[in-house]
Amino acid sequence: MRKPWAGRFKEDTAKTLEEFSQSISFDSRLWQEDIEGSRVHAKMLHHQGIISEEDLNKILEGLAEIEKEIKEGRFQFKSELEDIHMNIEAALIEKVGSAGAKLHTARSRNDQVVTDLRLYLKKEVVEIIKYIEEVEKTIVSVAERHLDTLLPGYTHLQRAQPILLSHYLLAYVWMLERDRERFKDTLKRINYSPLGACALAGTTLPIDRDSTAKELGFEDVIFNSIDAVSDRDFVCDVLYSSAILMMHLSRLSEEFILWSTTEFGFIELPDRFCTGSSMMPQKKNPDSLELIRGKTGRVYGNLISLLTTLKALPLTYSRDMQEDKEPVFDTVDTVKSCLIILKEVLPEIKFNTEKMKASSEEGFTVATDLAEYLVKKGVPFRVAHDITGKIILYCIEKGKNLLSELTLEEFKKFYEGIQEDVYEILTAEGSINAKKSKGSTNRESVIEQIKILKGRLEI
Repeated sequence: MRKPWAGRFKEDTAKTLEEFSQSISFDSRLWQEDIEGSRVHAKMLHHQGIISEEDLNKILEGLAEIEKEIKEGRFQFKSELEDIHMNIEAALIEKVGSAGAKLHTARSRNDQVVTDLRLYLKKEVVEIIKYIEEVEKTIVSVAERHLDTLLPGYTHLQRAQPILLSHYLLAYVWMLERDRERFKDTLKRINYSPLGACALAGTTLPIDRDSTAKELGFEDVIFNSIDAVSDRDFVCDVLYSSAILMMHLSRLSEEFILWSTTEFGFIELPDRFCTGSSMMPQKKNPDSLELIRGKTGRVYGNLISLLTTLKALPLTYSRDMQEDKEPVFDTVDTVKSCLIILKEVLPEIKFNTEKMKASSEEGFTVATDLAEYLVKKGVPFRVAHDITGKIILYCIEKGKNLLSELTLEEFKKFYEGIQEDVYEILTAEGSINAKKSKGSTNRESVIEQIKILKGRLEI
């Protein structure tokens, strides 16, 4: 099949190169954006007096037919035509003749492909933002149901201080809020039109880039034609934002995987989001969460892949840039599927509140509260820290598992100023209730967080 660019070539393209260089196997998903951009471009060409009304009508009718054929699965994508742009253009010329050959006037595949990609990512990022919001709302709902559920907070994977489960869950909502804002910022940078930059230098023809930008819903044009066709920062922005999002989803997944083990026993995952073992009948494996954790690596890889592709490319366009699409397509699909799964899993998790409560006090988790109690008695913090450490060591040597097991007389051996009121902060509830700082795990603080988040999420 003769290529649209074959005029200066004496030989046909090698079949091996055709297969090696084709992108239609993956960029066919840009067909809608390609047709949308072509319609707007054709209308502009007519408005500027570059093509006739008759040619415009033929082009629009031909594009409508192609769109119908693709939707109905009747359109034949051909690898020898390399990409979605040439496939649609060739089909258009076949349908409407010379009018179709005029569509590519004042346009290059260089500005065409990046226009398609920007249009595609505008829609997909809006979708991702919507899915993030849904997961946030789900977590807020779970947090409200467990407003007073106790949980041991960890540092270094060692029990540290008692917290509220609701406070813990909301930490992930704040992470997702940053993700949502990050994607919103990314959306702003996507929303500029490269159409009309042509191959790299613009055109001698009297086109109207402002009108096509407005018609396609872009905020403005990209003012430098070289930058317009060579920029893939917006793709990197999507991949980076996705990588950070997946890191957050993976951390949440990892904690729930740990919590579902016999060793922790804090939660039970819903059967329908777990699998069994082909050999061990007793197994209940958290595959849904493990896959989210695992897929995070491929999203990281997609970001590194594109950054590596771009790092040494001279301006403006090189065929290397074809390698931008598979990473971003894969990332978009992966992120959306992970958000969908997590939204379904979260409401069905059963929390073992009794086990969590018991664990929140074991391991001397209220030790910091004891140190701060001493500070309130006028003891310098470093001295209070040392006294508390000695009390903990005493408990360990005496086989006492909780600070509350000590008598007042035993406490006074370490500091005479300790009074009966010390026992008020030696339970998980007492520790949490005693927290005063803004943003702490105190119940009122958590209620305030929920109120703020509901306002931001318009719940």
